[in-house]
Amino acid sequence: MNAAAGGAPGASAENPFPVRAVAIRVASWIEKLGVVWVEGQLTEIRARGATTYMVLRDPAADMSVRVTASSDLVRNAPVQLTEGTQVVVCGKPQFDPRRGSFSLRLSEIRAVGLGELLARIERLRRLLDAEGLFDPRLKRPLPFLPNLIGLITGRGGAAEHDVTTVAAARWPAVRFAIRNTAVQGTNAVVQIVEALRELDGDPKVDVIVIARGGGSVEDLLPFSDETLCRAIAACRTPVISAVGHEPDNPLCDLVADVRAATPTDAAKKVVPDTAAELARVAELRHRSARALRNWVGREQHTLGQLRSRPALADPARMITERVAEVQRARATARRDITRLVAAEAERVGHLGARLTTLGPAATLARGYAVVQAVDGSAAVLRSTADAPEGTTLRIRVADGALGAVSTGREDGAA
Repeated sequence: MNAAAGGAPGASAENPFPVRAVAIRVASWIEKLGVVWVEGQLTEIRARGATTYMVLRDPAADMSVRVTASSDLVRNAPVQLTEGTQVVVCGKPQFDPRRGSFSLRLSEIRAVGLGELLARIERLRRLLDAEGLFDPRLKRPLPFLPNLIGLITGRGGAAEHDVTTVAAARWPAVRFAIRNTAVQGTNAVVQIVEALRELDGDPKVDVIVIARGGGSVEDLLPFSDETLCRAIAACRTPVISAVGHEPDNPLCDLVADVRAATPTDAAKKVVPDTAAELARVAELRHRSARALRNWVGREQHTLGQLRSRPALADPARMITERVAEVQRARATARRDITRLVAAEAERVGHLGARLTTLGPAATLARGYAVVQAVDGSAAVLRSTADAPEGTTLRIRVADGALGAVSTGREDGAA
């Protein structure tokens, strides 16, 4: 009656499962999984009598699972099992109802060989390359003089000493923001990625250096981890990878903006050399002064050539050379004007003589006279009809004028 009212067990608050029922059901479901093969890194290895308790960790994610194995299986493993060992295990999932914990009971342990590690790294390299994470066009240039350098390295290691010492020797005012992390083992990737994101989020950091000394392929395995490679590619701050020595080539070298052969080489790339820069400045000053002197010399030579030209050496020479020409032109003009005035004066004389000859005075001088009627109009007589009898006349001759009175027309007058 109560079950019917509350529905199926565990389906409502009125009809809940007891804890043991849930634990038993979860254990039965997990039992159905059977045997599985799992790969990961071993950590927290503790032997307690006939059983060894360990943690199998996924290096690419912050996930792990507890595993148990017989101590004989651990002792007879193909390699010595230490923290950070990469293994492939076969185990049966188990759920402890009393503690509510999940674990794997191992029946076989296999070590991941060097050849398999290299093959996996190569497969990951091809994958990242296909996605364009190695594209040179994505590489960001390093600042000439960074304000603050982020350094991710192991605590108290030679890499930290090499980077800081060499960089300080090259540029004494250099400043570092150092983040010490694990550089090998199970926790390396997580710590390096966390430090990388912290430094990348700091606006004062201009460049980040990831430094580690040399080591075996297994030791450098975290620096070929996919999670770390993608974290480096996602950084907005330029990243220098200085992992291992010259022959070492982890994948982070290919993703980083700049690869340094060694931590010392990274220090040389991240800051300029004070002595070299001062020498370069001195050389540039010397070259600038020499170029300026050469330019001044060339300009002085050009000015000397210009000053030596006749037009500038004796500016009045052009005027002096034209004086005679001007004088000749003036004499010619004066001569032409004089000749023209003389010719015109002669022509005027001829015209005056002709005018005199043709004028009334000359006619009067030859014995002719001009007769005018003195009636107010002083008109010159041209006909006898113009001076009837009794008309007062004025007769003009060469040396004066005479008065007369008309006696009328005379017939037969010549």
